[in-house]
Parts: sequence; structure tokens; C-alpha cells
Amino acid sequence: MAKLASNNRQEVEESKTLSKPRIFFGLLFLFLSVVFALSFASYLLNWKANQSQTGAMLDKSIKSSNIFGKVGDWLGNIFIFDSIGIAAFIVAFLMMVLGFQILKKNYFKIWKTLSHSLFFLCWLPILMGAITKGNGTLSGVFGNEIQEYLASIIGDFGLWMTLLAAIILYFVLEFNLSPSSFKNQIDSIKDKFAPDYDADEDFEADKELKEEPHFENLKVTSEVEAPKTENFETIKTPNQTGFEAPPVVAETPINIPVKKDLEPTGFSFQKEEKPADNIAFSIEEVKEDLDDSERKAKDLVDKHGLYDHKLDLANFQMPKIELLREYGNEEIAINKDELEENKNKIVGLLKNFNVGIAEIKATIGPTVTLYEIVPEAGIRVAAIKKLQDDIALNLSALGIRIIAPMPGKGTIGIEVPRKNPSMVSMRSVISSPKFQNADMDLPVVFGKTISNEVFVADLAKMPHLLMAGATGQGKSVGINAILTSLLYKKHPSELKFVMVDPKKVELSLYSKIERHYLAKLPDGEDAIITDTHKVINTLNSLCIEMDTRYDLLKNAFCKNIKEYNKKFTERKLNPENGHRYMPYIVLVVDEFADLIMTAGKEVELPIARLAQLARAVGIHLIVATQRPSVNVITGMIKANFPARAAFRVISSVDSRTILDSTGAEQLIGKGDMLYFNGNDLLRLQCAFVDTPEVEKIAEYIGEQKGYASAFMLPEYSGEETTSTVGSFDPNEKDQLFEEAARIIVSTQQGSTSMLQRQLKLGYNRAGRIMDQLEAAGIVGGFNGAKAREVMISDLNSLESFLEELRK
Repeated sequence: MAKLASNNRQEVEESKTLSKPRIFFGLLFLFLSVVFALSFASYLLNWKANQSQTGAMLDKSIKSSNIFGKVGDWLGNIFIFDSIGIAAFIVAFLMMVLGFQILKKNYFKIWKTLSHSLFFLCWLPILMGAITKGNGTLSGVFGNEIQEYLASIIGDFGLWMTLLAAIILYFVLEFNLSPSSFKNQIDSIKDKFAPDYDADEDFEADKELKEEPHFENLKVTSEVEAPKTENFETIKTPNQTGFEAPPVVAETPINIPVKKDLEPTGFSFQKEEKPADNIAFSIEEVKEDLDDSERKAKDLVDKHGLYDHKLDLANFQMPKIELLREYGNEEIAINKDELEENKNKIVGLLKNFNVGIAEIKATIGPTVTLYEIVPEAGIRVAAIKKLQDDIALNLSALGIRIIAPMPGKGTIGIEVPRKNPSMVSMRSVISSPKFQNADMDLPVVFGKTISNEVFVADLAKMPHLLMAGATGQGKSVGINAILTSLLYKKHPSELKFVMVDPKKVELSLYSKIERHYLAKLPDGEDAIITDTHKVINTLNSLCIEMDTRYDLLKNAFCKNIKEYNKKFTERKLNPENGHRYMPYIVLVVDEFADLIMTAGKEVELPIARLAQLARAVGIHLIVATQRPSVNVITGMIKANFPARAAFRVISSVDSRTILDSTGAEQLIGKGDMLYFNGNDLLRLQCAFVDTPEVEKIAEYIGEQKGYASAFMLPEYSGEETTSTVGSFDPNEKDQLFEEAARIIVSTQQGSTSMLQRQLKLGYNRAGRIMDQLEAAGIVGGFNGAKAREVMISDLNSLESFLEELRK
């Protein structure tokens, strides 16, 4: 990965080499901007003396008080006194911007900067002229003359109103202000100081609802005088919910013949077909059929508005796109000679093997060109597929992959790597409309497809992702691309990460966002988990969090986290009953193979349990490994990870392990990947995000106000790590105690490492079991490098011994 980063960095530096004239003029304008700014500042401090010295440029007897001498006096007099006053500093600023632009340092958006500068160049001198009434040099001649002219036409009050209107319009257009945004801000401030749930206020609200008449849903009955009758007819009208409202009985002394065809609208009219001269109206209230909890929730929403989970960090700013690097070599250059050469080689080779081609076309991607061929009638697909190695040899290319047939098409695809691949930067895919407008719960942008389209997927629908790839093929960059995507889309109140990094260096960059996005155990010192024992506790803690969330969903009568959070936002769930807004939790494991080697089933079982059940409560897993072997990615793991991402692997066996098909061994590396979503297998070029870019994003987030601490997971009290030698209690023995005893006795070898291998346990647990076996008298004491002595000779004696322990 370091080699990949250095190569890309070298390419960028070569592509952005500056010519000497650009460097000269860029530095010249930067120097002039400093000279202008200091001259203006010095001129303003002693402007009367400086002004008197301006005309004596060549008189040596007159000394200037300006920091740049008479040149500074001359500049100040021209730009400040004779023209635009203190707005002259904007001229110095524009010269600095121009210098940076010449040096290709895009610190400023040039057109936006020019438009803002032009506004203040016009507005600021007039404002200074209105303030000083021409008595100072702050306005310059321009500001003084314009303000006097405007004041003579519209008066002083009109002048001030015009200046104020101009600056208000500027801020409205610049910050997209509106009355609704002000109202939301005021409501947010009120909610911050007002309790979310107050039983006394709810009682008063219910009381007012019952006592005061409401006219939102009224039934207006048009009644016509008619002969009195003793029979009253009951009318049932449908309400807004679709259910029948309580019967409304016509009251005496007015009784009317009823027309029963009523429309379910806010107002229902009943009348005789022939209108009478005297018409009377009676108004009766139709109440919504709401239960107490729904009415209370409605009152709270009316009073406080919807619950805003972002309120604690209301001023949090999402990362800016400028934090990501623009590499500049992302345009796809079409090499017609290369395309024609490859086409002729493919057609010629297939012709040599008696495979006729009816049609061929090419689709150019960032790193791979897809040649789609339509074979002639009667040609078997298998005849083309078995020629993969021959085509690779003929094209002298690594990474040839044949897709026969292509899903949903009547063609056969041949993917051929390009000689000069294009860069796919993280900035280009993050800024794409497809990602910016993605309506997904957890949008993840991987990169681009072989047709150069940005590929975005929803982690919440995967719902878990299994990643694999050999060292240096782009797996760590892929993890950073996923995490960067989520950081650019989700507010800290909506998303938390649990990061497990056995290698201790890959995910350490994200420690700066601990108080914003990370979750950890209450007694955990570091949010990035590197110790195996803490990993086991964290995984079991996540299982407790999962069970707790399911209980909350059950009590709220919701199927998933999205429905639950919607109800909580609508204040239909009472926090006093334990309800809370639930953020999504994403577990990221960077090297799963290392955990399996050191902890075995203690890690595999909670991972499998989370993968089976956690998706509905918003807990999703991203598990990555360098070794996709069957003892690492077991059947239980694979069954619950339908989404797979494979970078280049060493062998076809590894490819089958991760993808259930070959192909990953044919990739060319450097972010070239295959993504399998359970149905389709797509070839993608993963977006490149360098370590400095991740550091900038983490620093930008970390410098902002965060929560008091990381998101706390439930406490988990794991098994005691103290030795049980000499204090064996049959009631506290490990669940695998008897199985371990049978293994020890049958092999007559008291070895902790053997228990690790046979039972797939971590060293700590295997050591505790061995201590319990020693305390029970099944094995002898520690014997240095040698195995412990086994005190029971055969399995029959062991079973009798275990039977005694059970009593």
C-alpha cells in the first residue's frame, strides 16, 4: 500500500511541475500583496503625515514615516485617500489570490472570491463615507463622493436603509437564509432549554384540548325545516383515519329527513334536493379517534416540534470536499491504436481456433476495457471460455477475465487491462451527483465500474460486507473509502463505529474522531481496539446492545431501526421508559484472520450471531482479511455475509473461498476489485484515498465540538482471568472443561496449545481451562517447556471421575 501511495504521489508531482515563469510571477504577486497590505496599514496609522510627503518623492531631506518609505506613501495615497479608502486592503487580498492561482494552489474558489471582493469594493467605501461624513480617509474620494450624491437624492435615512438592505441581501444569498431557517434555529434553542417530556404540561394540554373548541375537523349539517317526528336517525360519518367516528344523533327540536350518501371529507353537507327559503345550520365537533399516547405525542410535537437528534451538535459541519485531493489525471484518454490492436488480436486468435465473431464492441473504463463479442451461430460458449489463457498470452496482458455469458446480455465479455490506466480519486466520486443525491441509509461509494460510472451501494441493505485481498492490493484503501463515504454523509448522532485493528496501525488515524463517531466499552481507554481480550468483550457487548435494541423495538411495535427512530422523532416513545434515538453502529474488523488465530470460537461465535440478527437493529459488520482460507472464513461466517468485496488474491482457491467463484486471482491490483452482492459480480476500480487525506478529514472533524465522550456500549463482565489453581469449584468450571479433559486423557498430553488447536480457543481461555484441570487433579503442575503430566490413565476412569464432580 505504501508503494502504491508513493507511486501515485510521484505521478501527481510530475503532472503538476511548474514552469519557472509561473513560479516567478506567482511569487511576485504574493510579494506585492504583502507590500501593498503593509503600506496601506502604515499609511492609515500616520495618514496626514504620509499624505504631505507624497509629492516629495525625490527630496532626500524629507523622511517618510511609512514602513516602505515614500513608495508606501504613494501607494496609500493612490489606493486609500484618492480612491476607495480601507477597501484598498481587498486589492492586496486579490493580488495574493492571483499569486496562489498562478502557483496552482487552489486555496480559494476564484469566481466566488472575485464576486465577493467586487461587492465589498463598492459597498465598504460608501459605508465608511456615511459613517465619517467625509471627515476621514477611511472612505476615500470614491466613497465620500458617492455617499454625498446618494444622500442628496434619498436622504441620510434612505442611504442607511439602502446600505443595510444591501448587506442583508448579501447574507441571505450567501448563506441561503430564510424565515423557516430562523424559526428552526429558535425552536432548537427552545428545545435545548425545555424538557422533552413533562407529565404536568401534558395534563394541561389534554385539559385544554377537552375544554377549548377545535375547528380543524367540523361537520356542518345543513338542516331544512320539516315536520316533527318522534323517530331520530343515527348518522355515522367516517373520520380521517378511515374508521367510523362515534354516532352523532340529530337533536330536538330540529329534526330533518336524512340523505344517507355522505362523502368522507372535512365537511359533510346534508340537504333536501329542493332548497327551502329558511335554512338553519348546526355545528358539531368531530373528534379524531386518537388514544391517549397518540394525543400526547401530537401535543408534544405541536409544542416542541419533532425531536431533533442533531441538536446536541447542531453546529457540526460535515467534511468539505476540499479536504480531498484533486489528482488531475482522471480523464479517460481513448487510445484508438490500442483498441484496434487488441480487437485484431482477439478476432485473429478466435479465428485460429475456429470461433467466428459476428460483432465486437469496446467499453472503456478507468483501468479496464471491456470487449463484448457476439459469436456466430453454432459457437459454444465453453469454446470461448476455455481460451482465457490463450487470449492473455496473445495480448501480453495480466488480468484477462472472460464473462461468458454476460448477465442480461446476449454477449460474451472479455476484460482487458489498459496500458495507461486512469486515476479514480475519492474526491471525484464523493463530489459526483450520484453519491451526493443518494437516498440511502448508509451510502458507500466504492469507485467506478468498467463503464466509468460511479458505483454507490447501501451498507444497510448489504447488510454486512466481507472483504479479502492479498497484502498491498488495496484492501486498506478500500476500508478507508468506505469509512470516508460514511463520514461525508452521516451526522455523528446518526452513526457510530466500533473499530478493531489487530495490526494497531491501519485504523489509528480515526482516533481523533473518538468523541464524534466512535463507540467503546465504558472501561476502555482507547476507542480503537487492538487487544484480543478487549475484542472479545466488545463483541459480546455488541450482542448485549443488539438484544437491548430488539427489546426496545418489541415494546415500540416496530420491525426495524428506521421505523423505531421515526416513531421516536415524532415523540411517540417516552424516554422515561428507556426509549432513545438509536444511531447506526458499524463494526469494522481490519484483520479477521489474526483474531481467529488468537481467539478462535470466542470471536467467531459473537461475529456470527451479530451477522445473523443485527441488521434489523442497525448494527452492520465490515470484516476484512488477507487470508481468505476456509479455516478463517468458515461456512457460518460466509452464510451471513452475502456481500463480498475481493481484491487480488494469490490463487483461485482463495477466490472461490471469498466469492464462490474464480476471478479474483486475475485482477491486476492497485484497487482493482470484484464486488458480489449476492446476485451479480461486478468489476470495479476502487477509489484512491491517501493517508494524508484521511488525516485531514479526521482533524477537521476532531477540531469541532464533540460529545463529552465516545458512545458507550453496554458493560460486559467476561470470564475471570485469575488462576483457579487450588480453588477448583465444580459449579464454576468452564463449559468446555469436560471436553478438554477427554482430549487430554485420550492423548495423554497436557498441553495448552493442543487445547487451542482442538477446541479452537484463544490462549487465555485455554490457559484457564488447563488451570481448572490442574485444580481438579486431572493434570499435574506446570513443567516449564514440557507438557504437563496426565494424572488419569484412561477415559473410563475419567468418566467416573467426572461423574463424582457432577454430584
